[in-house]
Amino acid sequence: MSLKEQLFADLKTAMKEKDSVRKDTVQLIRSGILQIEKDNKVELEDDAIIDVITKQLKSRKDSLPDYEKSGRTDLIEKLNQEIDILLGYLPEQLSEAEIQTIVEEAVKESGASSIKDMGKVMAVITPKVKGRADNKIVGSFVKKMLQGNQ
Repeated sequence: MSLKEQLFADLKTAMKEKDSVRKDTVQLIRSGILQIEKDNKVELEDDAIIDVITKQLKSRKDSLPDYEKSGRTDLIEKLNQEIDILLGYLPEQLSEAEIQTIVEEAVKESGASSIKDMGKVMAVITPKVKGRADNKIVGSFVKKMLQGNQ
């Protein structure tokens, strides 16, 4: 079953069960997919759908600190539920140890020696971790490693 079919099935289930958070989250994913498909006149495959989900996940994670500052526990709880739902559609996330290993290999592969080479390293890493790790976390590992090399 493709990811698009899975989303449709989950939407129907959420509507039957009256799970408004899941329904709203899946509808947002589906509308993001539809928007890209209409704009570019293409049919998205699972890899591109994972990109859409990753962007929505990043958006929600970026909003979390603002809600925490304002003390909106109701919105924080809803946002955490949405994050959990989005993570359910992504491939299994990499552990910090796995990210560290990938970063070490990428630094060797790219021949990077200073922080100026961060772009080269990220270009090697990004396809390997796509949808499986947050680029902020990966970037911090790369930065630490390249600063340690100086």
